Amino acid sequence: MTSTTAEETKDTAVPVEDMSLLSITNGENDRGIPFVKFIDDVEAFAKTFTPTASAELLIGAYSELHSKFKTFETTLTQKRQNYQQKIPDIEKSLSLVTNLKKKKESGETTITRYSLADSIYGKAEVDTDCGIVNLWLGANVMLEYTYEEAIDFLTHNLESARKEYEVVKSDLAFVRDQIVTSEVSMTRIFNWDVRRKRTTGDEAGAAKKST
Repeated sequence: MTSTTAEETKDTAVPVEDMSLLSITNGENDRGIPFVKFIDDVEAFAKTFTPTASAELLIGAYSELHSKFKTFETTLTQKRQNYQQKIPDIEKSLSLVTNLKKKKESGETTITRYSLADSIYGKAEVDTDCGIVNLWLGANVMLEYTYEEAIDFLTHNLESARKEYEVVKSDLAFVRDQIVTSEVSMTRIFNWDVRRKRTTGDEAGAAKKST
């Protein structure tokens, strides 16, 4: 979370009509997700625009950015769920192929059960001597591998999936932090506007009484 103070924003005024999401962000992470500016001094930040940005304009900009982060959150949450399902599947496949390889090396036969229909299974003896296994790659594609090739392939996929899963988790936590920062900033802007209008109203009332 980055902070914008009066000192940092001095002499950096930009036309309000040119205001964009870049005005309320401060760089981005390695995956291109922006950092949200945390407004330490709302009035000083508003005055960096020419003319001074209204509360409605600032809240609108933060609201747009907030919506983008919510979209990021939805996408990353789906990716996380996919990896939570994908990683155990790869682990099971790797464990199965590794077990078949061990059976082959020890000369043991392997008996397995396979599904014939719902709740109906048959038994089959797996010939491990051939040392061949077929793996589904997705999109209705299946390829034949030796046990060694399959183990290398699955090990590589598992390592990649685990790394990508950690990146997704990190990005999801990052996005949620930015969502909170955006919400806090919108609340601060709203409260600043309420105080400003109240002060203006009090001053107008005092002026009337004096006349």
